[in-house]
Amino acid sequence: MTQLKFLDQPPRFLFFTGKGGVGKTSLACATAITLADAGQRVLLVSTDPASNVGQVFGMTIGNKMTAVTAVPRLSALEIDPQAAAQVYRDRIVNPVRGVLPDTVVKGIEEQLSGACTTEIAAFDEFTALLVDSALTADYDHIIFDTAPTGHTIRLLQLPGAWSDFLAEGKGDASCLGPLAGLEKQRAQYKAAVNALADSQRTRLVLVARAQQATLREVARTHEELATIGLTKQFLVINGLFPQAETTQDPLATAIFQREQKALAAIPEILGQLPCDHIVLKPFNLVGLTALRKLLVDDLPVDSENKSNHPAIPFPSLSKLTDEIAQDGCGLIMLMGKGGVGKTTLAAAIAVNLAHRGLPVHLTTSDPAAHLSETLSGVMDNLLVDRIDPHAETERYRQRVLETKGSHLDAQGRALLEEDLRSPCTEEIAVFQAFSRIIREAGKKFVVMDTAPTGHTLLLLDATGAYHREVAKQMDSHSIAHYTTPMMQLQNPKQTKILLATLAETTPVLEAANLQADLRRAGIEPWAWIINNSLAATTVQSLLLCQRASNELADIETVSTIHAKRYVVVPLLKEEPVGIQKLLELSQSN
Repeated sequence: MTQLKFLDQPPRFLFFTGKGGVGKTSLACATAITLADAGQRVLLVSTDPASNVGQVFGMTIGNKMTAVTAVPRLSALEIDPQAAAQVYRDRIVNPVRGVLPDTVVKGIEEQLSGACTTEIAAFDEFTALLVDSALTADYDHIIFDTAPTGHTIRLLQLPGAWSDFLAEGKGDASCLGPLAGLEKQRAQYKAAVNALADSQRTRLVLVARAQQATLREVARTHEELATIGLTKQFLVINGLFPQAETTQDPLATAIFQREQKALAAIPEILGQLPCDHIVLKPFNLVGLTALRKLLVDDLPVDSENKSNHPAIPFPSLSKLTDEIAQDGCGLIMLMGKGGVGKTTLAAAIAVNLAHRGLPVHLTTSDPAAHLSETLSGVMDNLLVDRIDPHAETERYRQRVLETKGSHLDAQGRALLEEDLRSPCTEEIAVFQAFSRIIREAGKKFVVMDTAPTGHTLLLLDATGAYHREVAKQMDSHSIAHYTTPMMQLQNPKQTKILLATLAETTPVLEAANLQADLRRAGIEPWAWIINNSLAATTVQSLLLCQRASNELADIETVSTIHAKRYVVVPLLKEEPVGIQKLLELSQSN
């Protein structure tokens, strides 16, 4: 096995990050196994709210350090945001129970019920692992499998944001709970920032696929992380298609040429980083046997597998779009694991509906999504924008200052401005933008490309908290004539949730878990979309045939167990970028 650059003399902390679906979890797990097999004591930590590390190892891990029994010297931990939030709430509230009036305690609990507290609580656990303490003293290496890019950048910026906020003594009762806990953690946060910025202790591994949009996103990530002190970065291009597999297979040739073109046009800033290439494997990366083969150079393709796989007819995206169009308006939300093609699918559905003459608003709540690059053009009946957290936060601040602030004196206005610089303000602003867009769906189609699963669940948590707060403050007669965003999401006549996935074990399991979470919130997914399927197209390459054959069991699982309706979208020779290609994708059978 060729020595990989990112594994050459690894420091104590290794971070794997990048756009969703590029293989961060698989690489983090394979790296952890490699180091443990070499005699190192390793802790593998997932900071992704939608972690699937346990699924990859085929065992239950959860929110405590758990030994991976099949790999000596390896333990794993999945930071569960909800469990972390409950521990965090208990730590703050329990000391004042019976001391403060019940109404005050209840008020504190309500302030600690939002997504902002959930994020801070998870971060609290995350930073504890970065400081020298008895908690991690037994480990030689701590490997972090992080959430998708946008969420990770926000997480890594939090120490500075909260440290500055606390140092200046800002905040009022709206941040009582978070600030009460954060004040105690000031030293820990400072130590965490120092550890992240120390290249002798921390190495950041940017994981990408050989796709132009993904590489541009990674270049942006590189620059943003470098500005907050994480300068020791390595690049891994994962899942590269081997040239040897391109013989007499047009799709294989197209995939190889597309990837080579992307690599030739790699952003200059990335070209300066130490870089490793990992070859695409013919098997799903689940289980120890598969993980141990990931970092190996050779390609174990089953030569007995026939080198011809004819396309299988499955339900099409075209028919699904026909059903959607019949309603004339409504909210269409694409949800799922990062990297499954939600942005492309959302754009294809929106373009199809606009092509029919229907008014459509296409938007995204994903900080790392780039709809304009996917569309690469404009068309009638189609409005395209995105929920920009920074812009929405500034808009919210100005609105509050113009309303609540207009009645305050100079001192009161100064205090209000300080309060609005709280990191909690962004959560409120993004939720209000989300709610505003949802309301449009009564008159037009609103197609929303959501952030990867974990971040979306935090947004829905805020939606549910708002609904509960409204319900508490209104009598039964009033609530009957009022519709909250959560009520609209729960109404199948107004909202269609489309779960996007790939025909692979991990994405299907994650989509099934997301469906269960949505159902607990009273939201029923309308359909599943299995994207980029090899089984739905004709292939000759041994590698592609084996991967196509592997897909059949996952497609059957979706169609017979999970989905009320489903469609399968084939992997195409050309990327569906641009309005015409998106239209062709949505109209294909």
